[in-house]
Amino acid sequence: MTEGAPWKCILRFALPLLIGSLLQQFYYTADAMMVGLLIGEEALSGVGTCGVVTNLLIAFSVGFSAGAGVLSAQHFGAGKEQEIAKNAYATMSLLLVIGILVGGSGVLLGEPLLRYTVSVPESLMVYSGTYFRICAIGFLFQFLYNGVTALLRSIGDSIASLYFLLLSALLNVFLDYALMQWGHMGVAGAAWATVFSQLLTCAVSFVYMYRKYTVLRFAKRGIRLSFDDIQRVVRMGFPLAMQSMVGTVFNLMVQRLVNTFGEAMIASYTVVSRVEGYMHLPTSTLNQAIPTYTAQNVGAGKMERIRLGLRHTVAMSMAATLLMSLGTFFFASHIAGLFGISGLSTEYCTEHVRWLSFPFLLFALYFPCTGLYQGMGRGMVSTTFSSSFLVVCLILAYALQYIPAVDYRALFICKPISWAIIASINYIYYFKGKWETPKNYSAAK
Repeated sequence: MTEGAPWKCILRFALPLLIGSLLQQFYYTADAMMVGLLIGEEALSGVGTCGVVTNLLIAFSVGFSAGAGVLSAQHFGAGKEQEIAKNAYATMSLLLVIGILVGGSGVLLGEPLLRYTVSVPESLMVYSGTYFRICAIGFLFQFLYNGVTALLRSIGDSIASLYFLLLSALLNVFLDYALMQWGHMGVAGAAWATVFSQLLTCAVSFVYMYRKYTVLRFAKRGIRLSFDDIQRVVRMGFPLAMQSMVGTVFNLMVQRLVNTFGEAMIASYTVVSRVEGYMHLPTSTLNQAIPTYTAQNVGAGKMERIRLGLRHTVAMSMAATLLMSLGTFFFASHIAGLFGISGLSTEYCTEHVRWLSFPFLLFALYFPCTGLYQGMGRGMVSTTFSSSFLVVCLILAYALQYIPAVDYRALFICKPISWAIIASINYIYYFKGKWETPKNYSAAK
């Protein structure tokens, strides 16, 4: 990525990531659309309140797996096959234990967890409790799957996860319809569809890993699990797991506020969350590509190319976001209708989506910079900006609701204001140029 047009290098790297992210969003959207259309708005609200807790737990496994993948990649670069296998064994063993503990806790304590963490209304608990307890059974398979894909990426296989996600998404859609429409199982059918698709995807990914890569066949290498192996995985994975959970903790706190405005707002926010997921994709995907681009060019000593790469990335991010903003603004009410909501829920959803549409350009303007800072070895700067946005947004959401003229619209305007504030601070920092000195980057020394 040190030669050629920067935008081509970055886009070529980002496209497989974008396809994978689209499949994940499709997976979550299908669940919500099927529930809303086949069961009703109240069921959609109940399922929507579970999402933030489920995502919080899944985020932990994603971060933990990513940390273990970094350790595996280091061994792979050094050609230490035995160490790769030992790391894989420790990683999968830990995720197996964590998955059983988290899943078991979810099954046994699902309703209290939902009631006291996100304040699910009692009228929705019959849907939320059922859906969450069943989905908790699938946490084990999701955790193991995340571990497999992280290990595969660590040795250079990033394509396989796309096929696994495609399989999971298609199976989930089919099972959703079959169990809810033909089996008349309600939200339980949607939950079991998720569990079965996770189980199959986990099994297929593990068989693929084990059969294709001898270096990851830890069971055939006579490896014994040691405390040192486990400790290394925990030391590398736990910080990234905590970092992955920051955003979902924010979503949990916002969901608590959403729930105070009633079922119509809950249904609306469930739909808006799905729309936001798609609007984030272009910028978030490019943000995953620019750290690698930046790091390679730091090593080559091409600082001007790094600045040019950021300009290209921001331009691509804003162009893609502008197209999506136009679509969501003018078709907001139609988008709401796709999920089977109506009346006050549709009014809330339409207004919320329109409030977010064009301000998303502020997000597209500043967020690629956080990827640049990561590539320069200044990950703490990136984390500070991301965390600051979440804190400011949360304060605004909870404070502005008490202004009579604002009320529930605090949920709609907190993000645009926060994006404007953080984007301004970010570019003040960027133009001061302190980020230009690499940190913790041996190739630059």
